[in-house]
Amino acid sequence: MGFRKCGSNNVPESAREVFFKELRSGSSQSAAATVAGVSHQTGSQWARAAGIPADLQHRGVRYPAVVREAFWAAMRSGASTIEAAVIAGVSENTGVVWVQKAGYVPRTPACAVIEIDGERRPRAPLSFTERCRLEDLLEAGYLPAVAAERLDRHRSTVVREIAKGMTVSGYRARVGQDSADRNRQRPKPRRLESHPVLLAEVVARLKKRHSPEQVAYRLRLDYPDDPEMWVSHETIYQALYVQPRGELARLVKTALRTGRVRRKSQGRNTAGQGKIRDMVHISERPAEAEDRAIPGHWEGDLIIGAGQQSAIGTLVERSTGFVVLLHLAGDRTAATLAAAMSIKIPEIPEILRRSLTWDQGSEMALHTKITEATGLPIYFCDPHSPWQRGTNENTNGLLRQYFPKGTDLSFYGPGWLDQVAAELNARPRKRLGWRTPAEELDRLLSDPSTFVAATA
Repeated sequence: MGFRKCGSNNVPESAREVFFKELRSGSSQSAAATVAGVSHQTGSQWARAAGIPADLQHRGVRYPAVVREAFWAAMRSGASTIEAAVIAGVSENTGVVWVQKAGYVPRTPACAVIEIDGERRPRAPLSFTERCRLEDLLEAGYLPAVAAERLDRHRSTVVREIAKGMTVSGYRARVGQDSADRNRQRPKPRRLESHPVLLAEVVARLKKRHSPEQVAYRLRLDYPDDPEMWVSHETIYQALYVQPRGELARLVKTALRTGRVRRKSQGRNTAGQGKIRDMVHISERPAEAEDRAIPGHWEGDLIIGAGQQSAIGTLVERSTGFVVLLHLAGDRTAATLAAAMSIKIPEIPEILRRSLTWDQGSEMALHTKITEATGLPIYFCDPHSPWQRGTNENTNGLLRQYFPKGTDLSFYGPGWLDQVAAELNARPRKRLGWRTPAEELDRLLSDPSTFVAATA
């Protein structure tokens, strides 16, 4: 966390300031170093250089109950040991000791919890996916009998599984999976470990931020005559989360969409909403846009950066999910957005410029000028109705993999945005039969009948 591997000479001055601020508040050197995001050794060097004596007065000190409660509350909410230590104001080492003494096992990452395979064989062993779902149900307070019903499993199967995966912190899917693997006693190597070519292909696609499910189904499309290049998404999840090794171990925290949620409001100024002049309501949008059968109807929005000072414009085609990103230089005013759209939208083929749906944010105050410059009619959603732009909302969630919340978005230039858009457009999508948005758009454009209904 933080700057732990940077060395004391490469750590920003802000971290040093945080360290000494924590010392002045009464924290130990170790706790102050953890909060500042540096190692204990770096903190000790800073203290010695400042003439602060060795940190002996904190040794053997018992933290009050309120500190321990704050630490465990953070752990139960899904925080790592270091993050929980920062929240509680104790050192990382203290947090590690508490976890070890308690025998606490963290929750399974949420990204491993996916839909259960409906093609499961009768009486088949519980899959890792089912174990993750079971952990989630038990954490939510469901009784074993209800959890068994939700999983479509016999109650006895679930009860035995809970016993195998039980820890002092509750049932854990990884513990249950490890127990099942040991009980199987099979020397059979894991599929990815025994097929280096397949492993390399899976790793390459995970690095492109494709999900395991996208990787699995796309491999079947790309290698229809080579079953050796096929692998289930469950096998990929197992390789990632059950004793991961090598390259896959390094991908666990970077390649998967962990804890992905729908984008929340970024605090956009809504004082001017509803006051946009000459706006056309979404109810007047062509009916052909509703069923997504004809391409060319777009949804748009902004993703907001740190301090609400920067933004990136997003355009998503409703039929294919094809993404276009807008570079907003300097600010996110109506003039800046209009200028960016007047440059970018004409690059889209005219036949694909049928409509654009936006919310009533003040950044669209110059929508009439945008329409004049691009020929793209613009329609406005009802206030506080993100479901009327569902495709765009989902895409903005995907974009947060590249542009995390709290990031200064002005750092990313047009070339970078084009690269991100190209990567998203090359992701296989389940709703497109595992074709990519780029492939689907090319397919629709090559079929003259696609636009017959729109021109009739």
